[in-house]
This record gives sequence, structure tokens and C-alpha cells, in this order.
Amino acid sequence: MLCESAALIEALSAILPALQRQAIIDDALAAFPTESFERLQKLGLLRAPLPVALGGAGLGDGATGASALLRVLTLLGEASLPVARLYEAHVNALQLVCRYAQDRLIRRCARDAGAGALFALWVTDPPESTLAMHRDGDGYRLEGSKAFCSGAGIATRALITAAMPSGIRMLIIDVEPGTRVLPSPIKLSGMRAAITGSIDLTGIHVPADALLGEDGDYLREPVFSAGAWRSAAAALGGLKALVEIHRGEILRRGRAQDPHQQARFGALVMAYETSRLWMAQAALRACLEDDDAGAIVAYVNLARLAVESACLDAMRLSQRSLGLGAFIAGHPAERVCRDLATYLRQPAPDETLVKAASHYFHTQLPGTARAGAA
Repeated sequence: MLCESAALIEALSAILPALQRQAIIDDALAAFPTESFERLQKLGLLRAPLPVALGGAGLGDGATGASALLRVLTLLGEASLPVARLYEAHVNALQLVCRYAQDRLIRRCARDAGAGALFALWVTDPPESTLAMHRDGDGYRLEGSKAFCSGAGIATRALITAAMPSGIRMLIIDVEPGTRVLPSPIKLSGMRAAITGSIDLTGIHVPADALLGEDGDYLREPVFSAGAWRSAAAALGGLKALVEIHRGEILRRGRAQDPHQQARFGALVMAYETSRLWMAQAALRACLEDDDAGAIVAYVNLARLAVESACLDAMRLSQRSLGLGAFIAGHPAERVCRDLATYLRQPAPDETLVKAASHYFHTQLPGTARAGAA
């Protein structure tokens, strides 16, 4: 696993400039990053989250897999936050399948991922209703829709949640490309290439063996909340991209000796390094699950919020240093800031902070309860 993970990271690093150039085109056209995902498929990244025994590289499996997945997600975030968002959902879906599904479904999903299928994660119900699942012959029939579906109309496989009389259940569905996308007046200012929309799933027949786990497994801790580390890792990549853009622009303008520019750039570097250190530990804790659920969730939540705070500070500092140029459409900083601002809107940040703080009121501070932690 170590050799393949290292090779994947090296190969991904080599195509980073190409992914960054494509991100500019995809954003301008608000187009799905088809070319970028074709590159990722050729590298083997769509199958990489699978266990080695299923033809994957074990990304996210153990300490080595945690570090490798962190590196992959930050590289993708640096290249294109929409690509990173879509890939993170793909990883999440496959990991949930491998954790909760029966062997037959696991093998089917592994074959699909190996053949290039992009898995989506569509778990948000629209405000007016909840996607329901009713008995229909030897399987089930879906009724309703899902909202904020990244990869809408593009992804051909999706892990979704649906309500049954006994509770909420996870399942895998197949979706024909270009179908079931609902018209929506909502257009996000950032993350355009993620192609986020609503999906009408009414009438889809689901075989019984497409269901995962038991009722309520999707919300089971620590996996549900601790999985936020992956999104934060992608945001960390976006933060690095912004720092690099900032540095290049200040050097190009010949302003690197200005003490005010130096002070702001120093603060940017501190924000990035602080986030990087948080994420290194968060990835390990979430993937190893070597602590109780409450401790893992509290730490990952603080890491997520630390990255969010660093990104918001970085956008403010960069926009102050670059001036009006950072707001001109087409400027790299404008696109990255727009994507970051949209991507960072994760749910319930205040509640998340309060819960994490409550945990540490009654236990040791991070770094004191784990041997070898800094």
C-alpha cells in the first residue's frame, strides 16, 4: 500500500499544473471537470479509496492510508476545490460501502469504481419533504428528491439516505447520466464546477441487496462527524493555493520588501501551517479510531473550525494586500476565494464549537491524553 500510495501522490503532483489550468476553464464555463476526472481515473484514484484486497490503494486505511488520503485531498484542493469536493464525496461513499454493506454490494461497487464510475453522496433532503422508500415487490421504490447534490446529472452511482417506517437507511443507486436533475433558481457563486443541484428520485426501484447496514448507521459516531476531516483537508489545499497566489502576485509587483506586505504574508503562512498541523492529527484520529467516539469527534470538529478560521483570515489578508485585483473576475485569487467562501459553509459551526468545547471542559486538552502527540 505504501508504494502505491506514494506513486499515486507523485503522479498527482505531476499533473497538478494541468488540473489548475483546467479549473480556470471549468469555472468560467460552470462545467463539470470531466477532463480532470479522466486524468484521476487514469492514475487509479477512483479505485484508490478501496482496500488493497479489492484493487485499491487503501487510502484512509491505517496511519499510512490516513496520511496518503490527507495528501491526496490537499493536492486536489490546491488544484481545484470543486474537483476535491467531488472526489471527497466519492471517497466517503466508498468507505461507507466498505464499512456497512454486504460482500456482494461491496464487490459490485469496487468493480464500478475500478471501471471509472464516480460515486456521489446525496444525503440532504429538501426543506419540504424527506426522501421515502416503500416496499415494492422484492425490493423498494423511492419517492421524493435530494437537494444540494454535487455531480448532479453526471455521477452514475450515488450513496443516498431514505426514510423507511423503521428509520433512515443508506442505499446505493444507479443513475443514468443527464437524467433526473430538477430545475432550480439557486445558483451558487462559488464551486460552480461541482454542478450542485436537486435530483428527483421518484420511481427508482431499489433491489434489497442495495441497502447498507442498519437503520441509523449513517449518523453513527464517530464516523458521521469525524468524516468532516476530509472536507477540511480539501479546504487546506485551497488555502495553500491562495497563499501561493498571494506570494506570486506580491513578488510580481515587486512589493516583497514592504513591511506591511511581509507582516500579512507572515500571518498567511502561520494560518496555513497551523491548519496543516491540525489536519495531520485529525486525519490520524479519524482514520485510526483509537479513542472513544466523543474524543475523536471533538478533536476533528476543532480541526475543521481551525481550518475554516484560517481560510477566512487568509481571504481577508490576501484581499487587503492584493487590493481590487483580488475581486476582478478571472483573477486566480478571486476564483479561489469565491470557491473557498462557498465550500467553507459547513453546517452548524457554532453548535460544533460549543460541543467540542464542552468535551474539553471535562477531559484533558488535546496533546496531553495521547502518547507522542505534540
